[in-house]
Amino acid sequence: MKIFVARLAGTPVFDPAGDQIGRIRDVVVGLRNGQPPAVHGMVVEVQPRRRVFLPITRVRGIEAGAVVFTGRLNMRRFEQRATETLVIGQMFDLQVTVAGQPMTVYDVAMEEVRQSTWQVTQVAVFKGKRRREPRIVNWGEVSGFDILQRDQGAAGLIAAFETMRAADLASALHELPGKRRIEIAAALDDDRLADVLEELPPADQIGILGTLQPERAADVLEEMDPDDAADLLQDLPAPEAQHLLSLMDPQEAAPVRRLLIYPELTAGGMMTSEPVVLPPSATVAEALAHIRQKDITPAMAAQVYITRMPTETPTGSYLGVTHFQRLLREPPSTLLGAVIDPSIDPIRPDLALPQVTFYLANYNLVAAPVVDELGRLVGAVTVDDVLDHLLPEDWREGDAHDDD
Repeated sequence: MKIFVARLAGTPVFDPAGDQIGRIRDVVVGLRNGQPPAVHGMVVEVQPRRRVFLPITRVRGIEAGAVVFTGRLNMRRFEQRATETLVIGQMFDLQVTVAGQPMTVYDVAMEEVRQSTWQVTQVAVFKGKRRREPRIVNWGEVSGFDILQRDQGAAGLIAAFETMRAADLASALHELPGKRRIEIAAALDDDRLADVLEELPPADQIGILGTLQPERAADVLEEMDPDDAADLLQDLPAPEAQHLLSLMDPQEAAPVRRLLIYPELTAGGMMTSEPVVLPPSATVAEALAHIRQKDITPAMAAQVYITRMPTETPTGSYLGVTHFQRLLREPPSTLLGAVIDPSIDPIRPDLALPQVTFYLANYNLVAAPVVDELGRLVGAVTVDDVLDHLLPEDWREGDAHDDD
């Protein structure tokens, strides 16, 4: 059986009972002087931010859309050894030589040479910067894997992770060696990089942002949600943060600047300044069309805020909120002014984190309106914003429940 590793990325992994326990994130091999590399196993993400090692000897089946293993899986966090190489993370995009011609690696094939023994047998390569003259060659025809290269590129790895959610790609990026992490970040589109940065630990965010040219860093900040951009800027030295703000488009920077005036652990410091806001004259049909938009998170789509014009924060006078379940029960032509929930009072921007948490829990809400002293809606705090600040700082790395 021959399998190309890029097709394994994201494949579900099932235990002997048929329960899914994670997804494949990489394949671990050992390079051997001129010999086809031996496959040691697979890196499996078993819960958010936690990667473990699945020995190839435990793999009992690799099928379309499934990897099945036998025995027990050691839940200790995977740590790459000096003698090991990650196929997706380190081999893809390498510049190698085939028959004296420079080529770029975009995939690698592994094959079961005898029961439970796998080797890398073939390499998929192409010529030039674009994928011209693609070829599949035997391992022995390729040279160059033993050289650590300064400019490895990123196209192949990005292609392998193309269908990943931003959180999964962030997890993959976090686990890569620093050099590869920087290469991949540099090659991502601004909007994709912005989505990934929002899911990374602060140290990774700062590290990646610091490798970008200031103008590009400002472009990426513009693509981030204002509250995430504000959180990142708060972690930077003040002069650097102000410089990046000055490079941002004034319209994009304005909501970020407003968020930065509030202390971090308050409703104002945690809120997003771009909730779904409509006037009372809008209809239920219009409201449903807004919350159906793909880029609106489920927490933000749970309710619509109703204000006088203007409807961009800070808005006109805040009138109230209506929930998506109420919208689903009403005729499409109903005006929003007639479906306001009178039982939900807004909170003030200076409300501290514990009080915000109590408010959401007490009223069983996933989001809360934030209104200033002038009665204007300035944003909304969602339950995920609160959790980000309640969990330990390293929660994204999956260590909160480690029992190593």
